[in-house]
Amino acid sequence: MEPSSTKDLWASCLRVIQDNIPEAAFKTWFLPIVPLSYEDKVFTIQVPSQFFYEYLEDKFVDLLKTTLHREIGKDTILQYRILMENTTNTVVDYRGDAKSMPKAEKIASKVPSKIPSPFQKVVADDFDSQLNLKYTFDNFFEGESNKLARTAGDAITLNPGKTAFNPFFVHGTSGVGKTHLCHAIGTRIKELYPEKRVLYVSAHLFKVQYADAGRYNTTNDFINFYQGIDVLIIDDIHELAGIEKTQNTLFHIFNHLHQNNKQLILTSDKSPSELQGVEERLLTRFRWGLTSKIEHPDKGLRLQILRNKILHDGLSIPEDVVDYIAENVTDNARDLEGIIVSIMAHSLVYNKDIDLPLAKRVIGQAIKKMEAKKITVEVIESAVCEFYDVKPELIHTASRKRQIVQARQITMYLSKSYTEMSLAQIGALIGKKNHATVLHACRIVKEQMEVDKVFRDEIAEIEKKLKG
Repeated sequence: MEPSSTKDLWASCLRVIQDNIPEAAFKTWFLPIVPLSYEDKVFTIQVPSQFFYEYLEDKFVDLLKTTLHREIGKDTILQYRILMENTTNTVVDYRGDAKSMPKAEKIASKVPSKIPSPFQKVVADDFDSQLNLKYTFDNFFEGESNKLARTAGDAITLNPGKTAFNPFFVHGTSGVGKTHLCHAIGTRIKELYPEKRVLYVSAHLFKVQYADAGRYNTTNDFINFYQGIDVLIIDDIHELAGIEKTQNTLFHIFNHLHQNNKQLILTSDKSPSELQGVEERLLTRFRWGLTSKIEHPDKGLRLQILRNKILHDGLSIPEDVVDYIAENVTDNARDLEGIIVSIMAHSLVYNKDIDLPLAKRVIGQAIKKMEAKKITVEVIESAVCEFYDVKPELIHTASRKRQIVQARQITMYLSKSYTEMSLAQIGALIGKKNHATVLHACRIVKEQMEVDKVFRDEIAEIEKKLKG
């Protein structure tokens, strides 16, 4: 079919779509789409990135299906081409089949006549470091749980990029002080070396920025910016698990910075050896410098944190209450500060003096909440496998046995429902599958739940165990 006819068909579809979603969503997710062709009942559109494709499939699949069938024909197959994508293209057939094209052609983007050099520094001198100035070494108290990390951080501030601690990889559970230490290092470096470009960024923001760069064809600018940083701090690096293209870009940025003696600081909830869904070549580089774990604070450190919080906020709390909090709230500094806030709130609202009985009541309620099971992919996998009497390791294999396939698909479906992970991250953790496989699994489970009451009850039973 002629290109003009393809554009006319897509224009008809857009008019229907525009009438059914908010204007902001329409402009963000549908105007950037480019219709390419319509041949043999296959309508091909070009989307800016993998993230863009996943979002369309997750949020607007039913609207797309209905619109295509209405405006073009009930047998229409929608095919995506992902801009500058080297992997296979995903083809979705709304009659129920999902497949991959073995020889995906690379769709070239429109590029300017002159592409900027990836080694050109384009960072502005007055850019925002995104550092939180309230997190300093003065209020990052030292204990056995964080002594190595704090000492290394101190050394880095004196000579960033030129110590043996490059990269500096800090790991530990949530709330033990990883982010605080990162900001303290960054702030101290800015004080000692005002000319240095220091940047703190969460891994989540990094991947969003990269997706936007692909969408708006500004990937070179993205790379140029990060290659111009003197001290790059990336928090929660584990959130890049399963996102191959973002990891690939980070790999090249990492190499450039490290080779030019620029400091890299990374945090994670797991050590490099425990990270899943991250490329081995990146993990190898994470281990080049110093890897340090921050443990749960001991009682002495917990008392220091509490007394500093009380002094800083001008509070009056009896010493026996402070000691009780330190003895019973043991996981992390964030919980300690939260307990202080809760006790103060109860005291004000109910007009009660702060004493030991009040502290015991507040802490008792808080600990119940803290002990609530965090739902992760691993927890979901364990619950599903236990319910269907399947060995967990089997769902990571290529087995096509019905029981194993079902357990794998349900694990993917529940992981999408109960975690904030992307489809690619879920797939990487469950049998090293791609995002299309996870998307297909979620559809299969949804469809079966709609027609099979027994199956629906089984899913409900598993969800009950997860929430319990």
